[in-house]
Parts: sequence; C-alpha cells; structure tokens
Amino acid sequence: MSAAGPLDLPSPRALAVRRVLGNGRAVTGLVLLGLLFLLAFAGPLVSPWGYDEIDFTAFRRPPSPEHWFGTTGSGRDVFALTVRGMQKSLLIGLCVAVLSTGLAAVVGAVAGYLGGWVDRVLMWGVDLLLVLPWFLVVAVLSPALGGRWPLLIPLLAAFMWMVTARMVRGMTLSLRHREYVLAARFLGVGTPRIIARHILPNLASLLIVDASLGVSVAIIAEGALSYFGYGVRPPDTSLGTLIADGSGTALAYPWLFGFAGGLLVLIVVAVNLTGDGLRDVLDPAAPRHPRPRLRLRVPRRYGGRT
Repeated sequence: MSAAGPLDLPSPRALAVRRVLGNGRAVTGLVLLGLLFLLAFAGPLVSPWGYDEIDFTAFRRPPSPEHWFGTTGSGRDVFALTVRGMQKSLLIGLCVAVLSTGLAAVVGAVAGYLGGWVDRVLMWGVDLLLVLPWFLVVAVLSPALGGRWPLLIPLLAAFMWMVTARMVRGMTLSLRHREYVLAARFLGVGTPRIIARHILPNLASLLIVDASLGVSVAIIAEGALSYFGYGVRPPDTSLGTLIADGSGTALAYPWLFGFAGGLLVLIVVAVNLTGDGLRDVLDPAAPRHPRPRLRLRVPRRYGGRT
C-alpha cells in the first residue's frame, strides 16, 4: 500500500474559469452576449449603408439584399440604425448597472456595518431619493445635457441604487456578527478591508443578479426617456428610439419594430443567463474545491470487489 501524495489543487482563478465553463447558463449567456457585442460593433464595418445616409429611392421598403433589415419612412437603412442603436443601448445599460450596483454595495455595506448616526444619515438620503419622481427629475435636467448621451449614464444610475442599498444594508447587519468578521475586527483589521474582504464577497450573488437586472431596466428607462425626447436624440439613435419610432406602425411595417425589439430581448436574456452563471461561481456558500471521489475496496469473501 503506497503512501498518498500531496493534493494537486488548481489555483482559485483556474477553478473559477473551470466552474464558469462547466455552467451551461453562463457559457450560453457569455457566447450570446459576445455575439451581440460583435454584431453591434462590427456591424457598421460590413454594412453597405451608414446610419445617417438616406436612400431616396427606398422609403419603407421591406428587407432586401440591398437593405438587409429594410428602410424607414425617411429612407434610412434599418440595419445600420439597429447596430448603431445596439451600441448605445449596450453601453448605457452596462455602465448604468455597474455604477448603480457599485454605489448600492458601498452605501449599504457602510451603513449596515458602521450603524449609528452613519446608518441614519445614509438611510435618510436613500429614503429621500426613493420618494423623488426620478422621471420628472431626469426630464428637468436632461435639457442641460445638450444631447450628450454619456451624461445620461450617471443621471440614470443616481436613481437606480436605493432599493438594492437597503437590501445590502439588511444583509450586512447579519453578516457583521459572524465569527470571521468579529475575529478580523479583534485582530485590528480596518473597516474598509473588512467590508471589502468579508462583507461584499458574501453579497456577490445579490449584487450580480441586481446588476444583470439593472442592465435591462436601464435600457428600458433609456428607451422611455428617448421616446419623450429626453434621452438619445436624433440624428443619433438607440434601441429605445427605434422601438418607439416603429411601435405605431408595427403591424403594417413590422421590420421597423421587430428587429430592434428582438435584439433587445436577446440582450436581456444574455445578460440574465450570464448573471445566473456568475452568481453560482462567486457564491461563497458553494464548494471551492472538488471533493475527491473515494472508492472502498472490500475483500471478495465479504461480497465486494478486490
């Protein structure tokens, strides 16, 4: 009987990659999201028309070899407009989700861990923002943006983090009394390090799901603002503006609405699948190392294998 050798365990990064690749939802979501990004940013390179070009011989023409997704009532190519709109919607959705989730994580964790007057002041600010009509505030402030859509990102993110911050605070109140947090505090570890190393990693599942849902919420919010003229403005475009422009003629000219609406659904599905997969990978409660499979060898005289 030979002595057992040392265990050869993979590194945490390699194990995380292996777990991602072993998760069907994560792989499907990442592949679909990658294809959508490829279409959005490589589509203009292969499109025979620019998003600002007009074909005066084709008005509301259906899809054809010359115009792959058809044309609008003004003669603009729908494919060029759609890929241009995807770029804006993807960038706005992802940036708003990251900013709002990050702000919610910091505010909620600090309020729940420190407590006292810090908790009261931060939660008072959260309650104040919750009662504000965010759509009216954005509508009032949007003229000052001058049509610059990057400034719309922090404006939307400022009104999408409050509910998540309250959830993070509630979970932090229970986590701060755990043994590993108390041990780190007694050892003299600073508050920022405890929050970053022991509080936030245990909230990764909540934050990832919130960020994945925030992408779709941000895209829909941007579409609503663009519909009323407060978001992305012509001659630029987004999926929200395309859906708004084509909704009135969706039955008569379905290509004006269908391609933008279908791609919006695919973006939401891809982001949600990716979020579910990453939640499983980053969940601290999940096992980090594979369990070794043990085989018992029982002598034949007891009915087992040798």
